Amino acid sequence: MAHATVYVGFTVPRLLRGASRIFPTCPALVVLRHSAFCYCTVNGTIKSKRKMDHLERTANNFRQEVISQAKVCGITNESKTVKRLRLAIANKEFTFKAGQWVDFFIPGVSVVGGFSICSSPGLLEREGILELAVKHTVHPPAHWIHTECTLDSEVALRVGGDFFFDPQPDDSPVKLVLIAGGVGINPLFSILLHIADLQGYQEGKGNRYKMGTAKLYYSAKNTSELLFKKNILGLMNAFPGQITCRFHVTQQRLQICKELQPHVTEGRISEKDLEKHVSKDTLWYICGPPPMIESISKLLAKMGVPRNSVFFEKWW
Repeated sequence: MAHATVYVGFTVPRLLRGASRIFPTCPALVVLRHSAFCYCTVNGTIKSKRKMDHLERTANNFRQEVISQAKVCGITNESKTVKRLRLAIANKEFTFKAGQWVDFFIPGVSVVGGFSICSSPGLLEREGILELAVKHTVHPPAHWIHTECTLDSEVALRVGGDFFFDPQPDDSPVKLVLIAGGVGINPLFSILLHIADLQGYQEGKGNRYKMGTAKLYYSAKNTSELLFKKNILGLMNAFPGQITCRFHVTQQRLQICKELQPHVTEGRISEKDLEKHVSKDTLWYICGPPPMIESISKLLAKMGVPRNSVFFEKWW
């Protein structure tokens, strides 16, 4: 049994030692830190006879020491299966980088959740608000969010993760290609919003960091499962040519609405889509189901993309 410590009324299990994330093309586990970016790679595909929980999966990932209480101040339906939570953060020292996740502690629930943050660090700085978009599953934390969570519910959060985009003012500009599958859009949407903040979109202020282009490829079964699509279209309109998106749908049956039609492709993300973005100053961020990440990362390796230019988050 794992030991636990009690913190601000919540039981916080001691982190377990376990496997981390999977990258199929690298010879060994490597964690490199260069400027604002973190590269994580692991050899081979790791298979387990049982499904590891969040703490086991992420035991070797970075975690902040700060744990903050938070109060639910908004709940909306992002789709038929995904709820979007707005959380007011109590601790002023609580910070995160675009792309990271939180340990999600719920009073009375022994299982700790792990959810990628879908809002920008700028929103937390300006308003003290953090957002999560959680898909309904039988996993106790997700089930609680969909069945018991209400306005003013109190939880506790701790930030973790080595998957992030956090450029500093003096860093050289880069091009980003963001590749998302399903709810894997969450950390990539946080990165898109952070890019907008860096350009002064939210408050009309500039930033010394000169951002390159950002291209999002986002795949889902159909357009109803494309999260944040209106927000993404808004970012594209605010930054024409600089922030662009291609939505991919694999099982679309209904007619696609007029607003989305110019940006939708039926079928999976292909080599032809990605090869035009290969360059020495391009960074690739991928988040989605493990088979998708393995397929895309092998494709990038085939195209000659350096391994230290590829970042991924694979949780489930």
